[in-house]
Amino acid sequence: FFFFKQKAGLDVLFRFVGPEIFNRGRGGHLVPRFQATPGEMHSPRGRSRLLLEMLRGEVITEGWRSEAVKEALDLCLACKGCRSECPTHVDMATYKAEFLAHYYEGRRRPRQAWSMGRIGRWAPVAGALPRLANFFTQTPGLAALAKRIAGIAPQRRIPAFADVPFDRRHRPRRGSRGPVLLWADTFNNYFLPETAAAAAEVLAHAGYEVRLPQLRLCCGRPFYDFGLLDEAKAALRRIMQVLREDIEAGVPVVGLEPACMSVFRDELVNLFPDDGFARRLAAQTHMLADFLVREGYEPPRLEGVRALVHGHCHQKSVFGMEAELALLRKMGVDCVVPDSGCCGMAGAFGFDADKYTLSMAIGERALLPAVRAADANTLVVTNGYSCREQIAHGAARQALHIAEVLRLALRGELTENTSSAPQRDDAVRA
Repeated sequence: FFFFKQKAGLDVLFRFVGPEIFNRGRGGHLVPRFQATPGEMHSPRGRSRLLLEMLRGEVITEGWRSEAVKEALDLCLACKGCRSECPTHVDMATYKAEFLAHYYEGRRRPRQAWSMGRIGRWAPVAGALPRLANFFTQTPGLAALAKRIAGIAPQRRIPAFADVPFDRRHRPRRGSRGPVLLWADTFNNYFLPETAAAAAEVLAHAGYEVRLPQLRLCCGRPFYDFGLLDEAKAALRRIMQVLREDIEAGVPVVGLEPACMSVFRDELVNLFPDDGFARRLAAQTHMLADFLVREGYEPPRLEGVRALVHGHCHQKSVFGMEAELALLRKMGVDCVVPDSGCCGMAGAFGFDADKYTLSMAIGERALLPAVRAADANTLVVTNGYSCREQIAHGAARQALHIAEVLRLALRGELTENTSSAPQRDDAVRA
């Protein structure tokens, strides 16, 4: 087992099988698939029941090869909503990763496991030759072929690589308040480097020396989504080795992508439960807004600005949205938080050709209509890369990371008369 100790799994699943409240289409983000298309098998309780029967081995006798369990978990978005909203804190995302690791052992994996599950490995190669990579992924005809090969929905666009990744343009400057390690994840490094650049500028304004890890690293989040847990553990071992000196010196790690930062807070300590250094790295990991609020940062004022704020599922479940909203409100921003649950993209989930329709149905439940209804002067703010992609695709609006909002305020580029979000230098191409 990687995560799933059999007795512990049985105990949690047995406690979770009963509660009826988690099978109702209510507010919150538990459970997005069930809220879009109800069905017992796709509710947290239904999935828990199947896993329980699989582990008992009496009704479901195929064990980790069970097609019934595979079908039930296939449409789980791994949003971690059940982890925070369920009284028993059952973590279906973790159970799904564990199941897929065993189910595909010795079997051929789906093509998405190669194209999207291993994005942290091939993105640095493609990012070194962005024009060539974009020629194949953005040119009509070639783009359609690339989507077919990768298993990406034809309705989606393949994100374009930025001309220069963030880690090649960043130059550290000394700061009076000491160093921080900025975790420039794969998405904000190669596809939207202006987000990482904005964070570096804000942290420098707050008085910190912004460093990057000595080597190009990936947290391995996509590995979990496809059950590639051996590779996930190897990635985390490498991260702990590279970051050891800084972490032992007490340097905080500040991140931008909730799905990546949740790896350090959640999966890291679950995969290495007896490793004291893993627990220390988890404790020193922060989302940008959490870190700034903790350190008493005084943000620039933005009177008369209104923002629709959507929380990435992992941010809501693992970190919470309190610091994010507190920081925006301290700036004077009028925040509107729709009861949007999951955006429906959920990392690679919404790119999958077989899951596109469900992905859009989840987005249309609340978030996308709310974005469309927002007037042009309202900023759309969300930190998740996949959330921003879903909003761009489904509502034709450019959403901003909170780092970008802070930088625009620092530069005096946001006012109450702002008609739309200023375009990024690396704005996505349609």
